[in-house]
Amino acid sequence: MMTYNAVDENIRAGGDYMKLEQCGADGGARCQGEASTSGCCGGGGWWWWAKLVMVVLFVVVLGAVFCKWVGPFFMDKEIIPIIIWEKETFSTSMLALIVFCSLAIFPTFLIPSTPSMWIAGMTFGYGYGFLLIIGAVSIGVTIPYFIGSLFCHRIHEWLERYPKRASIIRLAGEGNWFNQFRAVTLIRISPFPYMVYNYCAMATDVKYGPYLLGTMVGMVPEIFVALYTGILITALANASHDRHSLSALEIIFNVIGFCTTVVTTVIITLYAKKRLNELQTQEELLLQ
Repeated sequence: MMTYNAVDENIRAGGDYMKLEQCGADGGARCQGEASTSGCCGGGGWWWWAKLVMVVLFVVVLGAVFCKWVGPFFMDKEIIPIIIWEKETFSTSMLALIVFCSLAIFPTFLIPSTPSMWIAGMTFGYGYGFLLIIGAVSIGVTIPYFIGSLFCHRIHEWLERYPKRASIIRLAGEGNWFNQFRAVTLIRISPFPYMVYNYCAMATDVKYGPYLLGTMVGMVPEIFVALYTGILITALANASHDRHSLSALEIIFNVIGFCTTVVTTVIITLYAKKRLNELQTQEELLLQ
């Protein structure tokens, strides 16, 4: 009986081994699909949809609570007092100077400057706000670019510690003027750290012209999102301060504008990330 069991187990093991060998030989994707089908779709598909519905309901309830209680409270206690203090303390020209200087200086010290963009949107709107931001940003990315040239050796050492990110940065220094401009634009749109690249760009031998122009073009989506955020904050603060609710048309426009802004930004970011990966793959194939 023990001999029979041992032989039977060997036969079963051999059959499994032959089955695995066949899977590896004529199609791992088919075997993987069979495993995933038996493990997921066969018995757990309904639970995935149930969890998705619960997550959506939770987000909807959380959003309703925020709009009903948290949002107005935050507006009354934080946003509106800041806006009133800002208008009473600074003139329009002084605010323009403050926003410009902060956007031009903060990136050098690795300080986020997005709140300054919000203020530009709240005070100057899309037109003057965009011109103010784009002019200040051109200075804000230029200063770290030339400072980075003084520390090229240390920057190269840092890039060697992170080869994957370094390969993305080095794409900007490859090829002709247009290739460098395209790579810098994609890096600016992608989720790569904005202030880190300001200092690392010089170490990749990217020229100043494509670096500056690519930065200006690549930052356009971020600038418009920040301007829209500032304008939306002002609209909500005015409605809360005057103690009147937004009309149905205003709510629809705000919701559509917010969703359009978010979706557009996500699509552009994903496209830039995909293009960067493709360029990185092409570069690796050329080096092989």
